[in-house]
Amino acid sequence: MPSTPLTLNLIEGSVSFSFSPQSAQELKLALAELIERLKAVAAKPTPGGSKPAPQRPVEYRYTGEVFLEIFCNPNIWPTPFAAKVLLTIRDASIRLTTEAELTRVIEDVNQYLEQVG
Repeated sequence: MPSTPLTLNLIEGSVSFSFSPQSAQELKLALAELIERLKAVAAKPTPGGSKPAPQRPVEYRYTGEVFLEIFCNPNIWPTPFAAKVLLTIRDASIRLTTEAELTRVIEDVNQYLEQVG
């Protein structure tokens, strides 16, 4: 049974590829972790206190018909709404590396899960 393709909307254009609902759930969890790290970085320092502790980058990898990698360093974005992720999608014949808006990727994954749910 072929899986429903996941479509990710990029800053310019979009990309669709075969993806499983289970992998989409794992991606959703990784994106939620990223949001929490971005919120920790965006937290205002306490008066007389120190800056928030630097957060580790979030990296998600999926290997199926295509290889998908999503990477984001939460320390360089002022808010979760401004954040972008580095997106790499490749298979035997093509490789795409680009940026995508984090909020749009979250929306796309949620929409995919609604379609397959």
